[in-house]
Amino acid sequence: MPASFSTFFALVVENTALTVSVLLTLAVLVVNGWTDAPNAIAGAVVTGALPFRRAVAVAAVCNFLGVLCVTSAYPSVVETIYSIAAFGGGPGAASLALCAAMGAVVLWAAAAWWWGIPTSESHALVAGLSGAAVALEGSLACIRWQRWGVVLLGLILSVAAGLWAGRQTERITRNWPLSPKLFRLCQIPGAAGTAFFHGAQDGQKFIGVFLLGAALAQGRQEAQVLSVPLWLMALCAAAMAAGTALGGRRIIDTVGREMVTLGPREGFAADLAGILCLLAATLLGLPVSTTHTRTAALLGVGAAGPRGADLRVVRSILVAWLATFPGCMALGYGLARAALARWG
Repeated sequence: MPASFSTFFALVVENTALTVSVLLTLAVLVVNGWTDAPNAIAGAVVTGALPFRRAVAVAAVCNFLGVLCVTSAYPSVVETIYSIAAFGGGPGAASLALCAAMGAVVLWAAAAWWWGIPTSESHALVAGLSGAAVALEGSLACIRWQRWGVVLLGLILSVAAGLWAGRQTERITRNWPLSPKLFRLCQIPGAAGTAFFHGAQDGQKFIGVFLLGAALAQGRQEAQVLSVPLWLMALCAAAMAAGTALGGRRIIDTVGREMVTLGPREGFAADLAGILCLLAATLLGLPVSTTHTRTAALLGVGAAGPRGADLRVVRSILVAWLATFPGCMALGYGLARAALARWG
């Protein structure tokens, strides 16, 4: 990856396929801000701890800090996405397949946002990249199944841990002698911490796509020493913040008002549970979905509380989660086949 923005920009200008993949990756980051980032601030906004626009500003700053601090120390999530599948066929065809993968993620995530369902762009990204690589190579042999195993392990552990931690934090905080006002104030650092780990996890994943696009355009995916420049971290954080500001309210309504009913204490309990789970996953180097982790924590809090959770909303979210891997993989495969047939 070029260390300076000017060098990277020159490479983008010279390569049409790279230009398209960069624009689509930025579009995915914006959509990620629509659908994933609002989970970090949903509790604080719903309970009135932070007004929406101020919460977006907090999320933007903490997303950037998460990308900057964690990517420098634990770049394993970047490496997982970068090497999830092998893209052969030469620079032109490989870059075209990458564009198709990003197009699949944009379509899938935009549809989820339209229906107000907090689906995972992380898993859509993994599936879209894999489907496009299969279309390019013509075989499943191009998929790095060991990397997929890490992703699936992260999925199972993050959901299970989120549910368990949510139930535990709800029960523990139930006996804390704090007023609703103090719990509401505690939600501000809670939202900041959740946004920090959203940047640490999701920011790294899309940095991996930028690095992959630059490598494919130069005909060298393998044997790369991955280095992430500061300007790329800032670009990813800014794109996510823009998406949160543009469309985040719809997801906040689904997870914070329709699925469960949150008071200040319940909102803080969900924040605490989500942060603990994301911290553990990040330290272990597991690429997890912040959407799944945060939503599972909210559901755990709601299930342990007296008001429970709306099972109808829960079912619709689970269906979207289960459909993401096969649906986005098929979409990535189909778009890549069409693109390669037309321009390859």
